[in-house]
Amino acid sequence: MNRIDCTFQRLKEQKKKAFITFVAAGDPDLDTTKRLILEMEKNGADMVELGVPFTDPMAEGIVIQKANIRALEHDICLESIMDMVKELRKETQIPLIYLLYYNSVLSFGVEKFFDQCKEVGIDAVIIPDLPIEESDEIAPYAEKTGVYHISMVAPTSEERLQMVTKNAKGFVYCVSSMGVTGMREHITTNLERYFEPIDRICHLPKCLGFGISTPEQASLVKQYCDGLIVGSAIVNQIGIHDTPDEKVKAVGELVHSLREAI
Repeated sequence: MNRIDCTFQRLKEQKKKAFITFVAAGDPDLDTTKRLILEMEKNGADMVELGVPFTDPMAEGIVIQKANIRALEHDICLESIMDMVKELRKETQIPLIYLLYYNSVLSFGVEKFFDQCKEVGIDAVIIPDLPIEESDEIAPYAEKTGVYHISMVAPTSEERLQMVTKNAKGFVYCVSSMGVTGMREHITTNLERYFEPIDRICHLPKCLGFGISTPEQASLVKQYCDGLIVGSAIVNQIGIHDTPDEKVKAVGELVHSLREAI
């Protein structure tokens, strides 16, 4: 079984919600990225999204855009991230998910990309700019390697929900609001109304992201879904602290408080 399936099965048995965190690979450097992932796992993260830096991350707000810039300034590339993941797998079996843009996959080579994902231990990919209508371009390689392509759903029509979730695997990434990622003071979407058709149409775990940034928010919205995804609030802690030790400590404390709330 894919590590993602195993994790959701374990959490279901424990009657727990999934907690998925995000960091940009190479922000501030790959050694610190490894430390951050291990620290997040120690403090209660169940899975980690690993952002592959890109010059034009269209789905990201300013916090993650800045993280991408910081990483790219150090010449972080997909090949070096693959090497880091391979080393990381000697220390942890936490599910790891690449979040990246399709141009990065194309530039690397689609078949080569999925083969290396399998080789180093990546469990799934999220590609925000690859619409469901174009997903056939990667489907054979994802199927062959067992690397899941995670589906993203926003508030939309039931017809499109059925299309997006028809071949979904792992979990469904539920976007809490239209627009880009970022820390929000309030989640304004009517989540009960939003999840009703998703729950009816799709039987995979549903994880809510885009905007959750505090333990109070996490506690309020956890009832609607099977898991929560937090990115910008974590990346913000990396950006505002100076040394690697300070960054790791601050992220660990935030992740711990969010896990407690969930």
